[in-house]
Amino acid sequence: MSEYTCTTLPNGLRVISVRMPHHHSAEVLIYLGVGSRHEAAHKAGVSHFLEHMLFKGTEDFPTALSLERAFEAVGGSANAATDSETTCFHSRVHPDHIGEGIALFASMLQRPLFNDMEMERRVILEEAMGDLNETGRQINSDNIIAGLLFPNHPLGLPTVGNCPAISRLTLQQLKRHHATFYTPTNAVLAVAGPVAHQTVLAAAQQAFGDWQGAPAPAARAWLGATCSPAPLRWVRDAGSQVSLQLAFLLPGRDSKHAVNLRVLRRLLGWGGMSRLMLRLREELGLTYAVDADLGLYADAGTLAIDLAVKASNLAKSTEAILELFSELRTSAVSEEELQHILSSYRYDLDYSRDQVDEMALRYAWGELTGCHRTIADDLAALDSVTPAGLLNTSRELLTPANLRGAIVGPYRTRDRKDLEALVANWRG
Repeated sequence: MSEYTCTTLPNGLRVISVRMPHHHSAEVLIYLGVGSRHEAAHKAGVSHFLEHMLFKGTEDFPTALSLERAFEAVGGSANAATDSETTCFHSRVHPDHIGEGIALFASMLQRPLFNDMEMERRVILEEAMGDLNETGRQINSDNIIAGLLFPNHPLGLPTVGNCPAISRLTLQQLKRHHATFYTPTNAVLAVAGPVAHQTVLAAAQQAFGDWQGAPAPAARAWLGATCSPAPLRWVRDAGSQVSLQLAFLLPGRDSKHAVNLRVLRRLLGWGGMSRLMLRLREELGLTYAVDADLGLYADAGTLAIDLAVKASNLAKSTEAILELFSELRTSAVSEEELQHILSSYRYDLDYSRDQVDEMALRYAWGELTGCHRTIADDLAALDSVTPAGLLNTSRELLTPANLRGAIVGPYRTRDRKDLEALVANWRG
């Protein structure tokens, strides 16, 4: 039995349903193929700004308050997120009101009023300034690393944009961006819950059937250009700890290494038994928590390690992390450790079957990006993971040349010298 059903309407909108009859709620979401990598530098942040503006009222619900009240009336509360490649609008909806929920999103996407632009601009500027220190320097480690890994490319820019560009954006630019990228062929509607596909399809046809628009332009490709030549970026900031992020430049989500990278991410930083937690917290007592995050775009990706430590522990923590990278590149993972990681991964995949939001997101994102991965596909892929394969992936991708780092906080001169010497030695 298929995990989901997908039908394309005559206008090109793809409609997905995920039947989960044991649930008492449904998730309605719509994904669009537009994000910060679709923006020119002088319009940085326009995708995120536009996402905000669609909540400010529509022809059918002329104020933000009336729109929010309409979502609450069907059991929901709409939200949205913009990233490098996509924008997603979503809400929980009571199963008795699927049609109304779909119609609300149709009103937002097709008939926005673009109300209160200047007020929303002030809100977004405040959001952007949360990533800056008192001197105006970027202190968000994710944004700093992106700039190091993808210099002179939209992937290297913050999704929220920057204050000068946000301040310059015009209503005409927002409307042009909307007309260009908010088109049916660039969108996927998904509903997960106790729903029948024909019910979802009929509601989608009624709400979105008249939606028209040309295919959206492709994003600027990442051509594999080199990272920034400087391996580390330092930013002084106030606080009691230093934020450290070390990240590798990777190939995109269609790479032969994709499944191995997902397993390596869990091996490094997924739970109390992960290598990073065992080494840095349990064995060395250097940090409270350390995370590993994997982001795979169409044509590039990153594996990032994040933690916060006091300045005097910065070099020790970095040394421990680099040792773990070296171990992955020189010694095969034991079969026992691998099976433990794979077992927890399989459990999480099974658990996700109980989450209407995860199911809607999984299949809508997969349809939009062309990365079709059912749970059955992921389970089958895990069966192919071997210690030798993980070793090969680590040797090919977790290389010194691909490593960049961001350090933000109250570090001392000697902390900087010690860490730079460690990284230089590891990079050979």
